[in-house]
Amino acid sequence: MSDITSIDDVQTALAQQNYVCGRALATVTFLSLKLGRPLFLEGEAGTGKTEIAKAIATALGRRLIRLQCYEGLDAASAVYEWNFAAQMIAIRTAEASGGANRDALKTELFTEDYLIERPLLQAMRPQPGGAPVLLIDELDRTDEPFEAFLLEALSDFQVTIPELGTIHAPEPPIVILTSNRTREVHDALKRRCLYHWVDYPTFDRELDILHARAPEAAESLSREVVAFVQRLRTEDLFKKPGVAETIDWAKCLLALDVLSLSPEVIADTIGAILKYQDDIQRLQGSEAKRLLDDSRAALAPA
Repeated sequence: MSDITSIDDVQTALAQQNYVCGRALATVTFLSLKLGRPLFLEGEAGTGKTEIAKAIATALGRRLIRLQCYEGLDAASAVYEWNFAAQMIAIRTAEASGGANRDALKTELFTEDYLIERPLLQAMRPQPGGAPVLLIDELDRTDEPFEAFLLEALSDFQVTIPELGTIHAPEPPIVILTSNRTREVHDALKRRCLYHWVDYPTFDRELDILHARAPEAAESLSREVVAFVQRLRTEDLFKKPGVAETIDWAKCLLALDVLSLSPEVIADTIGAILKYQDDIQRLQGSEAKRLLDDSRAALAPA
């Protein structure tokens, strides 16, 4: 992290990982690194929240540890588990040898030899190259009890295993939390973090992103793709396409050797950018042509 001493350094480091970063996001990322504060990124799915954690880890040469959140996730699943299968084998082996000392065996079974480390515990351990990047992805999928536990864990950067005691991180990990805002995350957790809303990019920035992620695409096709997706986001859709879908669509078009968009091409490849049948049905018939004409009109010089 010693080579990142300014906001410009953040933008340059991320650009080297093909992550196009605006000034506002670069600023809050720099402050998070400089101050050692968790970074909370909120926004629509597919806008690059997860990708920035990957880019930061690669740019800094740190290990990326990802905790993928889901409904029902609890502290035990996020921190550690005991390897019950190995413990049972050890018990049966000791019994078969006839030398099983219950107290000694109990002590031996609950050591780190039988510990399965989950992401939060892994993030507290020393790592080659420095503290890891801990990505807590889609936090809004969990419930409030897990949030409360996470609040405590991130405040002191330590976790407690009853059989082993408290494990404290010698160097706090770089923490990035993301949320798609399917529900509100509690204010107490947000207050511990620096916050940034990751919005859909402007036309120029999305074009830069596409150049970085699909450089083989012709300029004319890239501009058509971005303009169409930008126009599509203004429609009343159940799920608007994110930047990830823009990149996927461009790569699909390249695989089909498409040189220019047409209503027929859009109909054939619409599943790359829209993921719900109701949204796809909206683009049937003349609707795709109308949106394509509108997007091309927006590209025309004034």
